[in-house]
Amino acid sequence: MTNSEQGTRPTVRADLAAMSGYHSPQVRVDVRLNTNESPLGPPKEFVEQVLAEAKQILWHRYPDRSAVALRHAVGAAVGQSASRIYCANGSNEVLQNLLMTYAGAGRTTLTFEPTYALHSHLSLTTGSTAVALSRGTDFELSAESAREAVDSHQPAVTFLCSPNNPTGMLEPRSTVEAVLDAVESAGGLLVVDEAYGEFAPWSATELVDESRSLAVVKTYSKTWAMAGVRLGYMIAPDWLVKAMEAVTLPYHLDSMKQAMGIAALDHGEAMTARVDGVKAERNRVAGRLAELDCRVWPSAANFILFRPPVEAPTDIWQRLVDRSVLIRDTSSWRGLEGCLRVTIGSTTENSVFLAAMADILEQS
Repeated sequence: MTNSEQGTRPTVRADLAAMSGYHSPQVRVDVRLNTNESPLGPPKEFVEQVLAEAKQILWHRYPDRSAVALRHAVGAAVGQSASRIYCANGSNEVLQNLLMTYAGAGRTTLTFEPTYALHSHLSLTTGSTAVALSRGTDFELSAESAREAVDSHQPAVTFLCSPNNPTGMLEPRSTVEAVLDAVESAGGLLVVDEAYGEFAPWSATELVDESRSLAVVKTYSKTWAMAGVRLGYMIAPDWLVKAMEAVTLPYHLDSMKQAMGIAALDHGEAMTARVDGVKAERNRVAGRLAELDCRVWPSAANFILFRPPVEAPTDIWQRLVDRSVLIRDTSSWRGLEGCLRVTIGSTTENSVFLAAMADILEQS
């Protein structure tokens, strides 16, 4: 049967037709430092606990629709009530459901680039008008320019990524407070994406209150070494969490995932040790890159943005791949000309990367 006999095929929404999916290159290498994952897996005790939990799950029954036990466990860990916790399949689903609730057709979202590309991507896929404004010199965001942007565009949702991906830079508390004041004056919502928050010296969760239009989004993927689980959560006022329930699919968090999220919280000391190790290695890698005449931006995350002292960073990226080392080539991203980003791996992985960089730059 021909296509004409079958009838006309459905067409993709016009506003999505030219879009491509969000992804990062996956290349088979010995040292993979491109996706900001934890360099170490979870502790053995966690794995054993999860295996024991799996035997107790009633697999023929639907999971707890409201994830009550998980929300209580997360709330206790972060010093908030369970009513202020919302859990989903990775922080990306949290972000998507936030946009489905507070943005969408006829509403605008605001981001400050360079930043996490999925904020704008999800804005567009949920039918929102996405406004992306550029940061200032050295990727800093001034409170004044942010307030002016909010006043001008009146966004329903404003995003701040802190520490910011891909720059690694942390927003000062004064900046977040100023943006929050402006957002509330415009009747909007401020979403602070803290996927890397545990590596930073302060958190916007300190500002969460029933009287503030603020949501802080976090993930288990980085510090908890659980990227393969896809579990994220939000800390926000009760009224915001309740509003999100209207767009949440029923039983969206499976029983195993809920059990794993609870079990991980029993191993906080191991997580803290991993975070401390990454921060120490971050300082070592940044120092050595600076010695190699790279421009290195200050990072409060588990990765480093840098600009090598050559005109063709993509060539550096390929020569690293040829040495079985994969980092992220960000040089084609708007505002990041000449820049590369490297995830902080294990001590051995970082040493391999630094040795390869030194060898490549010496030959350039």
